[in-house]
Amino acid sequence: MIITRTPFRISFFGGGSDYPDYFRQYGGAVLATAIDKSAYHSVTHFHSQLFDYSIRIAYRQVECVSHLDQLEHAPFRECLRSCGITQDVEVNYTGELPSFTGLGTSSSFVVGLLNALHSFQGRKLEPLDLAYEAIRIERDVLGDCVGCQDQALAAIGGLAIVEFLPDGEIRPHPLVLRGDRKEELQQHMMLFHTGIHRRAAEMARRQMSRLSENTARIRALRGQVDEGYEILTGQGPISAFGELLHEAWRLKQELDVNVGPPVVCDMYHRARMAGALGGKLLGAGGGGFLLLFVPPERQDQVRRALSEHHEIPVRIDAPGSHVLYSTEVLPADEPVVTVLRARTQFAD
Repeated sequence: MIITRTPFRISFFGGGSDYPDYFRQYGGAVLATAIDKSAYHSVTHFHSQLFDYSIRIAYRQVECVSHLDQLEHAPFRECLRSCGITQDVEVNYTGELPSFTGLGTSSSFVVGLLNALHSFQGRKLEPLDLAYEAIRIERDVLGDCVGCQDQALAAIGGLAIVEFLPDGEIRPHPLVLRGDRKEELQQHMMLFHTGIHRRAAEMARRQMSRLSENTARIRALRGQVDEGYEILTGQGPISAFGELLHEAWRLKQELDVNVGPPVVCDMYHRARMAGALGGKLLGAGGGGFLLLFVPPERQDQVRRALSEHHEIPVRIDAPGSHVLYSTEVLPADEPVVTVLRARTQFAD
């Protein structure tokens, strides 16, 4: 048996520039963090000769099938296919937070599942190779309109700037902050669920279809990555980080009329009136989780202002996808397998 844990993520700045449609022309980058809410996968071998099925997967539903192509859950099916597993396997998934909420859960699912399946076969992949394979499956195989930051953060973890180069290379730069600075950032963050579930791919597809109109806005969002870095690593007040988030909020509203539904804009306005310095609707917009940047002394006021919305406490700088449990431990000198990187094959 193999059990893996893979983090979800919060993105602060640079969203939109991680789509190949954009970064293959201009390059992109995001400032983001993995969080302590995760996806869990377990993979177990069983003897299908003793059962009337050869593959069993469990998520919100349970599927027991005799052939891989009979699986209805497409990401499960294509990850198993990519790893060459066609029988005698049971895979279970559990997520700490729901899908379609802006935390990169779909990509964490794929990254974590690939890590579990490769580990189940005795292979250890480099984190970035997990990210590249997940991107290939999501974009090229499943045809989803997704960016590339979610897979990278799920695989490498941490608090980082992640660059996306025009040749398709992904280059992570971990942020090493003073302990007190990181804790100050942590203490200013609040996360509320808007009550709206949406599919980010549909929102992103509309935004990318207007790329020519949005190029300047996405370039400005990319520029805020560097500003955010300077604030976090500098000596000035961290309140500037919240004010920069507010600038990004206003800029992102211009990408698409559906980015901020009225209920979300009302939440944000009430939070600002109660003391929030800034915030971000996570993911491509439309719903999901609302991140707020609030001085600790004003957080009770914000909670009262948003009392009908559920708050989720999170910790930042979580580790990337890793094996929590294995019945077989790879030798310490086991070579790391490097798979063929698909960075030159990203669909434009």
